[in-house]
Amino acid sequence: MSPNALPIDPVLLPPDALREAAVAGHGIMPLRLSGVGLMVHGKALLADVDVTLSAGSRTVILGPNGAGKSLFLRLCHGLLAPTSGRVEWMGPAADAVASRQAMVLQRPVMLRRSVEANIRYALEIRGVAKDVVADRVRQAIEMSGLTAISRRNARVLSGGEQQRVALARAWALAPEVLFLDEPTANLDPAAVRAVEGIVHAIAQAGTTIVMTTHDLGQARRLAEVVLFMHNGRLLERAAATTFFNSPVTAAAAAFLRGELPW
Repeated sequence: MSPNALPIDPVLLPPDALREAAVAGHGIMPLRLSGVGLMVHGKALLADVDVTLSAGSRTVILGPNGAGKSLFLRLCHGLLAPTSGRVEWMGPAADAVASRQAMVLQRPVMLRRSVEANIRYALEIRGVAKDVVADRVRQAIEMSGLTAISRRNARVLSGGEQQRVALARAWALAPEVLFLDEPTANLDPAAVRAVEGIVHAIAQAGTTIVMTTHDLGQARRLAEVVLFMHNGRLLERAAATTFFNSPVTAAAAAFLRGELPW
């Protein structure tokens, strides 16, 4: 372990302490992708991706269908391994990556138990100290606006409610980095607002957000940095305001005009 890393397992720390440590430079970030490519059955799905993601930012990945956005997230999270190039966590606590990052999928998996029990189980299998589990569960439920349904079976909830449970479950783990893959796809406007509010709260607490979306309005509301992908390549990385006002590539300009397939 690096001498600058936290001296104890981070999952035993309260969320605020863990996030403060990350901001102070004792975390797993930055994350660097160098020449990353992904070949499947002889087809290049990603090629020559070079980018560094910094701590504390809200990064939104945009691009048309088939651009490679979800694959990019899975490579970052470690669900996939690149067939070329390197994905490297560069922070002093990089040996603790597994316990310091989380991912919420477009269709999260709910256990056949209550909302409260879903969140508690995630903490228990991560090894969080038993004497703090109940408090973490309570805080996550309150922060996500789930108090009224906390004892309901998570599998019978609406799509928007399940997504909020998934975010609460991730928030309770106090991740330094949270990857979100289309977190509001197919949700009604009220559910979208609720999910965005939770994402914003998690980011405000110090967690680095990296997410994909097809909703340009959502990207404008949440993004600080935009990555634009097309045909498996990263074409642009820019501050959100710069990207939306003056995209550099013709493909990005066409995407913003709605001229590329979604």
